[in-house]
Amino acid sequence: MDKKTNLDDYLADLGISEAEDEAPPRPPVALPESPRANVPSEAPSTIVERFLRGLLSRIDETLEVTVREAEDAVEADITGERAGRLAGRDGRVLAAIELLTHTVLSKHTGRADARVRIDAGGFRRRHADNLTKLAERLAVQVAKSGESHELQPMPPGDRRIMHIALKEHPDVMTESVGEGPGRHLIIRPRHASN
Repeated sequence: MDKKTNLDDYLADLGISEAEDEAPPRPPVALPESPRANVPSEAPSTIVERFLRGLLSRIDETLEVTVREAEDAVEADITGERAGRLAGRDGRVLAAIELLTHTVLSKHTGRADARVRIDAGGFRRRHADNLTKLAERLAVQVAKSGESHELQPMPPGDRRIMHIALKEHPDVMTESVGEGPGRHLIIRPRHASN
């Protein structure tokens, strides 16, 4: 087995000489600054609306989008007879559309912290209502049994909904534990008996 000792040996195996390895020469004059680095000429809501209209026209021309700027994010609501289909299984398609829209908005504004929330056919609203109801049911069980309940891993937004739903509950409290995709919620009795 050959023992390679430096980068030149690896490059030679790939058929790349040292001369080819060098970066291309820089242009003699400075290139103009990217327009994206400047202050955006369009409002974030306009950028999001234009992108989503273009995307939706390729998916289903009967879908409509309404966009507004909320306090902490640009929010879009997709409506139409088949808007609910955009949610996909467990909201995954909607999450992908949200990610694409966030990427476009970030590129145009130069702000990676720009937030986008998209709902389609009321999916997010129904999902939040279902999570709130689940949290309330589990809170009753935990309060009665006095034993903690550990939920399956869930996305940060879903955990947040459940935390908020039980924040003021007199008998239980919530805690997120774990890391990354395995992060999950635990509902505990507020006053554990020792």
